[in-house]
Amino acid sequence: MILTIWRHAEAGRAASDRERELTDAGMDDVGFACQQFHDACRAREMPHPDRILHSPWVRTNQTADIIAAAFTHATLALAEVLQPGSDVEAVNSALVEIAAGEAPKEHVLLVSHQPLVSYLLDYYLGESEVGPSLPPGGHATLALDTPAIDCGRLLFWALPPEFKAAR
Repeated sequence: MILTIWRHAEAGRAASDRERELTDAGMDDVGFACQQFHDACRAREMPHPDRILHSPWVRTNQTADIIAAAFTHATLALAEVLQPGSDVEAVNSALVEIAAGEAPKEHVLLVSHQPLVSYLLDYYLGESEVGPSLPPGGHATLALDTPAIDCGRLLFWALPPEFKAAR
């Protein structure tokens, strides 16, 4: 399975953290990042995402909507396990279910928040600080032998503002 972990783009202020919306710059960043991501996948002969899961919070929902518009064949779904305060094991259980499903997905993309995105990278890569720190809009793509601790290999990552795939 290919797994992309994507941090929501830049968000503005709101009465509650849950309701923060993407800024115009954040929306533009995600659109540009999608173009770069498309090219990075194609250059590596990797499948594009076929499943996009996101936190129920506004900024992750908006980020996921922009990504889904760029990858129209992907299914889009809300995943409560991706909201702030969630547990890495709960996210992993969701991925295990996807991998074991009748139609397992080749490339799953998760849109979530810090620090969960960093915890997920550490979990799958098996050690902390091996993967990049993901600023708003940043993402990293891994190859997972199976959804389990220390079973991932970092393929590439991209960070704003250039979103050029590194590695």
